[in-house]
Amino acid sequence: MITIPYLTALTTYFSYGLLFAFGQFRDFFRKIFDWWHASNLQGYAPICLGLEDFYIRRLYLRIQDCFGRPIASAPDAWFDVVERYSNDNNKTLKRTDKINRCLNLGSYNYLGFAAADEYCTPRVIDSLCRFSASTCSTRVEGGTTTLHKELEECVANFVGKPAAVVFGMGYVTNSAILPVIIGKGGLIISDSLNHNSIVNGARGSGATIRVFQHNTPSHLEKVLREQIADGQPRTHRPWKKIIVVVEGIYSMEGELCKLPEIVAICKKYKAYVYLDEAHSIGAVGKTGRGVCELLGVDTADVDIMMGTFTKSFGSCGGYIAGSKELIQYLKYTCPAHLYATSISPPAAQQIISSIKVILGEDGSSRGAQKLARIRENSNFFRSELQKMGFEVLGDNDSPVMPIMLYNPAKIPAFSRECLKQNVAVVTVAFPATPLLLARARICISASHTKEDLLKALEVISQVGDMVGIKYFPAEPNKQQQDQQQQQPGKDTIKLD
Repeated sequence: MITIPYLTALTTYFSYGLLFAFGQFRDFFRKIFDWWHASNLQGYAPICLGLEDFYIRRLYLRIQDCFGRPIASAPDAWFDVVERYSNDNNKTLKRTDKINRCLNLGSYNYLGFAAADEYCTPRVIDSLCRFSASTCSTRVEGGTTTLHKELEECVANFVGKPAAVVFGMGYVTNSAILPVIIGKGGLIISDSLNHNSIVNGARGSGATIRVFQHNTPSHLEKVLREQIADGQPRTHRPWKKIIVVVEGIYSMEGELCKLPEIVAICKKYKAYVYLDEAHSIGAVGKTGRGVCELLGVDTADVDIMMGTFTKSFGSCGGYIAGSKELIQYLKYTCPAHLYATSISPPAAQQIISSIKVILGEDGSSRGAQKLARIRENSNFFRSELQKMGFEVLGDNDSPVMPIMLYNPAKIPAFSRECLKQNVAVVTVAFPATPLLLARARICISASHTKEDLLKALEVISQVGDMVGIKYFPAEPNKQQQDQQQQQPGKDTIKLD
């Protein structure tokens, strides 16, 4: 739970209130101005209307240069960011031919596989020549290649489940699977900070949805007990099934799921566990097998394991792993398997090759070195940010570390000032986060060197002082501590 200082909350509310008031004021005069001119709608209702449209026009467009920055290279530790300019106060942005070489602190390239790799890249190129870029078909028609079968076996073995099925998009893996495995008469109990793909999948299922406080097993047990006692709405019949949905690493908080406690509670109340490992699979654990390995949870106790290939594996798509019966059922019923084009063969080969590197099956120890480096880099960077006085969310070993900004004016200020010093960061605000909880989300990679991290810390510290986001007192460094120890205190008496 994030505790916002009263003054910070007050100034943030005031800033949003001021922006809202001026926006409404401008919209009022805009309506008067439009009244004198002929409408272009020709009797149609406005297609863009409501608070979302207002938010985009009056708030988002002012700072849209901080989002969606085009890049002109692979998303490695350093990448090329294309410069843009605007002649109409950020309503439209135009690309230039100029590029800046920037330190990449925004991509999910946790293990460094997004760039060219000595083992993966040649095999991906060979698969492109052999299978082409797309199967141009669904899995149940002509879209299943030998690579897809190999990939599903590889994923199942890697995560420790009997079987797996893969999809071409990570977001769809959640949003399309949940409506298939549960429906009306079922109960989904979801963490309050679960990803939007889970939220939309749960809504589309038709099941009853209840939410428990973020990463709080005691509240989960309370919700479970109450819902089992009450039963279904109106009829009070027993639930057909109950699924508890959590994430391994929460993407906007950088926190590890309290999986052992949650699994124990679900066992007690006979509820299924659905674990989203989009940000944890490949990135944490001794051999990269995610939070189950890191926290000592038997994968047999997790009924449905979901993950994506866009973070640690440098590819695209997602997977569901579980029992053979579950996977076979999904292949017969899931729209994402039946109607969507199958994952690109080169993307599938990239995943297979990267898993082999992680497991050391490429004949080297590079996988173990990458896992050790991502852990060391993450813990070092988090520790240094906290020492500087930043409010950093998340747990040790997590490569995701949000730095709290809060005030809307600090969102573009932090992003633009970092970019001026060739450090590319991702800032996140409403609606991706609650209104008051804007943040910069740093993603650390195994491809970052110690020099990269030190440069990033230097720039972020300078910008943090400039913008005013160091909400805690900084720890004195060793040199300052030595000087303080050498200097006599005010109340000491110096004897000859």
